[in-house]
Amino acid sequence: MMLIRNKLILRFMALVIAIQLCLTAFIYYYSARARELRFYHRLEAKAEQTASLLIRRLNLRPQVLRSFRKKDLLTMHNERISIYDPQRRLVFHIAEEKEDEGVPTQDTTYFSQITRKKPARFQKGKIETLGMLYRAHGQSYLIFVAGRDQFGRREFDTLRSILLGGNLGALVLIIGAAWYFADRSLKPLSRMVAEVKGITATNLRQRVNEGNRRDEIAQLAMTFNEMLGGLEQAFEAQKSFLSHASHELRTPLANVLGTLETASAYDTELPAAKQSIDSAVEEIQKIIDLTNGLLALAKADDTSFRRAQAPLDDIVLQAVDACSARYPGRTVQVEFGAWPEAVEVAFGVRGNAQLLHTAVLNLLDNACKYSDQAVGVMLGYETPQVVQLTVTDAGPGLPAHEVARVLEPLYRGENGRDKPGYGLGLAITQKIVQVHGGQLSIDSEEGKGTRVVVRLPAL
Repeated sequence: MMLIRNKLILRFMALVIAIQLCLTAFIYYYSARARELRFYHRLEAKAEQTASLLIRRLNLRPQVLRSFRKKDLLTMHNERISIYDPQRRLVFHIAEEKEDEGVPTQDTTYFSQITRKKPARFQKGKIETLGMLYRAHGQSYLIFVAGRDQFGRREFDTLRSILLGGNLGALVLIIGAAWYFADRSLKPLSRMVAEVKGITATNLRQRVNEGNRRDEIAQLAMTFNEMLGGLEQAFEAQKSFLSHASHELRTPLANVLGTLETASAYDTELPAAKQSIDSAVEEIQKIIDLTNGLLALAKADDTSFRRAQAPLDDIVLQAVDACSARYPGRTVQVEFGAWPEAVEVAFGVRGNAQLLHTAVLNLLDNACKYSDQAVGVMLGYETPQVVQLTVTDAGPGLPAHEVARVLEPLYRGENGRDKPGYGLGLAITQKIVQVHGGQLSIDSEEGKGTRVVVRLPAL
């Protein structure tokens, strides 16, 4: 598997080399084009000059044309000049090379392509030729001028060598720049990796350096620190859970052991022995209740349960009936709000009715347990997409620092230690609400009561 560093180096090199090659191709193409146009412009000027001299001034008189020598007209390498009369007969031809002194045959191919505004241009090997139409004395003549652009091609060859050498040198620089770029770009990540390797279960308070807190790497470090914070809280919650669970289990087990040992040593009569057995049974029942609560807490984390349409209003009424039977003297006032017209099933949610019943019953049980006054239950819609259940009591309430911890398993507030229970009800309820895609919030004020709100996705 290729490292990110190597991928960055290769991608950087590929990108820069592609740009370099595109720039080189651009320079090469337009330099070649400029040389060609410059030389054809020179050929055109030579053709105009020659035609003006030989046709317009000398009228192509044979005795005068025979007196011209090569050095009088030819000024370019491998140059030749050919003139055709209106009947397209060759009337004048001069060339620097002896093999070109014969009648040229390639000119006739381009006769039909030449117009007043458009000369003909063609090339054979390194010899470039221009054919143009020239009007004089009311007649049209064709003149062809050919030659080799020795100096222009030499300059172009030099440019080609410069481009080739420059690209090879740039390749070395690109490799170095790519390595430097990858090293500088990944240096914060390397530092972060080293810092993360130093974080273990024994020092979860340590955090990763967040740098400037603005760029993407800083955001990654901040996200990782948030994850570490959550992990640290989870470890602390686990430690607290184990501490509370061991304490809650150890106390009734010690009571059972002490009762049975006392009964074994001193209870010689049946009534005394029966009293000890009843006491042991009561403590064992506490252990069973605590174990069932812990099992319910573990089960609440399971998201593989079967989901179906569940009527939350019926679930609330069933939980109210169960709570009223458990607390006969407590008044539970239930109120149902209006539901939107677009809703097909009033107060319908998707989930497990048994788990939702447990969650609602836990809320009502807490409210009735800690409040001597009436408990309020309100079921309505926060929005057409969200069903909201609110349970309100007038109990002793909780201080702010306990509200933040009351959802921890086995945590109990100071003003509720005298009530029966193990501090599992709210933790179980929160997990049930979470696996149903909802939210649970608690608003409590010491001395004024508590308000718990559950929001669930509506059908």
